Amino acid sequence: MSSDAVKKRKPKVIRNESGTPETKRGRAEGDQLSAVSSLVKFRKVRLRQVTYPAGPHLIGQRKPFTVKNQDVRVYNEEVELEVRDPQQDYMLYKNTCAALAKLMAEIQELKAGGAKVGSVEIEERRTQCSVHFITLKKLNRLAHMRLKKGRDQTHEAKQRVDVLHLQLQNLLYEVMHLQKEIGKCLEFRSQHEEIELVSEEEFFQEAPAEISRPHVTRDDQHQLTLARLDWELEQRKRLAEQYKMSLARKEKIQKAIEQKREYLSSLQPGLQNIMQASLPVQEYLAIPFEHMQKQAEVARHLPPPLYVLLVQAGAYGQACDKNLSVSIRGDVDEAKALSRPPEDSQDDESDSDAEEEQQNTKRRRATSGVQLDDKRKEMLRRHPLSLCVDLKCKDGSVLHLFFYYLMNLNILTVKTKVSTTADLSGAVSAGELLNSESLLNCLYASDHGKETPNPANRYQFDKVGITTFGDYVSDLGHPYVWVQKLGGLQFSSGGAQSGLTGSALSASHMERTMKLLRGRLQARLALHKQFSSLEHSIIPVSSECQHLFPAKVVSGLMRWTLMSHQEFTELGFVQHVLKAGLVHETDLFFMAAVERGTARLLAAVVMNPRYPEVAPLFSLSLHWKGERSGRTDDNLRAMESEVNVFRSELQGPRPGLQLLTNQIQRLCVCLDVYLETESQVCDGSEGPKEFPREKMCLRTARGPSRLKPFKYNHPQGFFSHR
Repeated sequence: MSSDAVKKRKPKVIRNESGTPETKRGRAEGDQLSAVSSLVKFRKVRLRQVTYPAGPHLIGQRKPFTVKNQDVRVYNEEVELEVRDPQQDYMLYKNTCAALAKLMAEIQELKAGGAKVGSVEIEERRTQCSVHFITLKKLNRLAHMRLKKGRDQTHEAKQRVDVLHLQLQNLLYEVMHLQKEIGKCLEFRSQHEEIELVSEEEFFQEAPAEISRPHVTRDDQHQLTLARLDWELEQRKRLAEQYKMSLARKEKIQKAIEQKREYLSSLQPGLQNIMQASLPVQEYLAIPFEHMQKQAEVARHLPPPLYVLLVQAGAYGQACDKNLSVSIRGDVDEAKALSRPPEDSQDDESDSDAEEEQQNTKRRRATSGVQLDDKRKEMLRRHPLSLCVDLKCKDGSVLHLFFYYLMNLNILTVKTKVSTTADLSGAVSAGELLNSESLLNCLYASDHGKETPNPANRYQFDKVGITTFGDYVSDLGHPYVWVQKLGGLQFSSGGAQSGLTGSALSASHMERTMKLLRGRLQARLALHKQFSSLEHSIIPVSSECQHLFPAKVVSGLMRWTLMSHQEFTELGFVQHVLKAGLVHETDLFFMAAVERGTARLLAAVVMNPRYPEVAPLFSLSLHWKGERSGRTDDNLRAMESEVNVFRSELQGPRPGLQLLTNQIQRLCVCLDVYLETESQVCDGSEGPKEFPREKMCLRTARGPSRLKPFKYNHPQGFFSHR
């Protein structure tokens, strides 16, 4: 039997085009497939009877019946699917696959044995293979139909669950709404509950019978509340009448007082005229008698250290410095209330603590932590009055010094503030220059103002749990040693004692301290202006210092930034400075970058708070053909000496406020000399083409270390060795 004959005799089978699983995921597609399946159920198709060869046959429901004398069979796979067992279909699938594999093997053996392609044995086995393929297709359709049916059933079950869940949510929402309404009803408060009514006993005793109605109100709580409200209304009406009568009496008394005040105020113009007539005399004699009189009245309430400072600062201002002014600030009334010295107040505090311990059964005692906090606040309490000393400079800037007295610690503290006529917000690196916390650091050597100079305070701090006074300096001020001396306070320490106390000690330090304060302000303002130029890569050199440098300097400042102490200590080329103990946390740290061509010179600058009395310290690192520092290159060490050791040549006019910029300019000149005299090769050539010779040098190198000539000779204009 040929394959064409087998193809012609295949029966027509109407399949349920259920599609692939991907086409069944949508809900709309599922509905369409259900409609197609329903259509197939009732469609009748004329089928031919086919005689199948030996082997497994298609399993289906075929029911022959006669229509117009023709043999017609109806085939519906969905009806068949309901009666078929999936396990049997799986076994049929395995058997079919095994039979198909066996037939394929037989065909291969026949071909290997020499059988021709169109032989009867091969064609017969091909026909059987085709039947097996049809069986596999049918099983595949049945599997897809089972999958679709399971998904449809799952979808219907999920819909039922969703409907029930929605009904549950609606019921829960209604329950929550009812609970909220019940809560609102239970929480309802009438306005009469906010009124403080008299007690029921007082009500029945004081209220008349027509309002109290005891025979009704004693048994009915609602009527009792209404009656009490009526009685409250009657009482308030009576009190309102009394209030009006009291206001009328008050107005009469006020009118009598006003008449007496008018009489007294009529005397005021005459007294003012007398005072005004004396003002020209006061101005002519430079004696502000009125201001001095008011200040003298307030000064009587100052503590002794502040009073000494007031007298000595005022005397110094009148005699030596007309730009110095002193004023008293604070609450005078609170100062008048302090009728006892600080020592007595501590004794009274201990007495009051003893009384509290005796009365602890009558009132609630505070916790130990709260008591410690209260004791610390009392220990660090400041006097209500303080002094303000204003130091004015020629450029209009003012240094405000606020002096405070800590009564229980017996020390003086100071806070600062700077007022300038110009805007100082441009320079980023100058942010710490005028900081009130560090402006007066090390005004005298090693005077940081972090710890109290009074040795007795250490024992007082131990009682209240204070570890260090430095935690409170931002609020209370810095207790510098020179501040104590200005107030006439001197405490025993390891150093030598002058033997002076009180006003004599204050007078001996007043002049030098005021000069140092004014010099510190001028130095910081000058640095602020210089930093503004340095941040824009401009080195400001004054006309008085132009002769210290050649006319042409090629190297230039590229960057000037502020560094923290931690960042400075992490630099590798400054470790020798740290080991030598030349750096302190109170110093200011900066990084300068000088460049020329491919060469880049980094300079870590340490600036002492006492600048310009203490010159800045430079540490160098050159990035050109590798990295070099003062520890590895003798010429870089010589450049460091030019700016650190020979700084007296760069001081400029007194007081030497141009020292920093002159050092940076000298550094640029030294870099030019270094690069122009550096040999490119070892054959004696002058230098690399990148840096042509522009500086005149008597000798390019000297000695075994081949030091370069960094000293500039003016007015000849050449460089020589030192």
